[in-house]
Amino acid sequence: MVTGERMNDELVLRIDGTRPLSAETVAAVVAVCDTAEDLGGHGRVIVHVSGAPQAPGAGGLTVSLVSKWERALRRLERLPSSTVAVAEGDCGGVALEALLTTDYRIATASVRLMVPLAAGATWPGMALYRLARQAARAAAVRRAALFGTPIEAQEALQLHLVDELTDDTAKALTAAAERGGALDGPELAIRRQLLIEAHTTSFEEALGVHLAACDRVLRHTSAGTAS
Repeated sequence: MVTGERMNDELVLRIDGTRPLSAETVAAVVAVCDTAEDLGGHGRVIVHVSGAPQAPGAGGLTVSLVSKWERALRRLERLPSSTVAVAEGDCGGVALEALLTTDYRIATASVRLMVPLAAGATWPGMALYRLARQAARAAAVRRAALFGTPIEAQEALQLHLVDELTDDTAKALTAAAERGGALDGPELAIRRQLLIEAHTTSFEEALGVHLAACDRVLRHTSAGTAS
């Protein structure tokens, strides 16, 4: 099951990786993205993920549904709000895919990241793309992508696929909010995009975009000083 709810300044999304991708899954993520965008990036989105598919298969899936899901994840990945994931236990399927889109990832020591199997091979969705981008050349990622070998919690931490391991996820969420509270809205989204594009953009191509971002900050600072 995938559910979304609003709690004060936080939007909470819960994703159960044991459940297959469905139109309801897509709709729940889209609804959270709609609300976050309407709020202009204030607050944050907390994504609780757990569970992995119990058996190989892709029954009921269509390319159209997968495309809608990937577009919903892309919106989640580019929200003006900060996104924090909390992962527990086995984490595969839609849970893994959502986890890999978030800004900050808290996990328990029981976490195992699992690329699901379908038709006798690993599922070739965009989770493979994000795993490769975020932990390029890592042997654990190669084994996960090719053979479905789980990435254990300590490996995930070492590869920076998760940011911290903890037994107290509530305390970790509070600490994450304190660290990330100074920046939200368009400014956060701009910096996230600059980081993403740095992997594929030359210095010369990136310079203009970075200068534009610097100019935005200077204009904002000048306006604040003048007032």
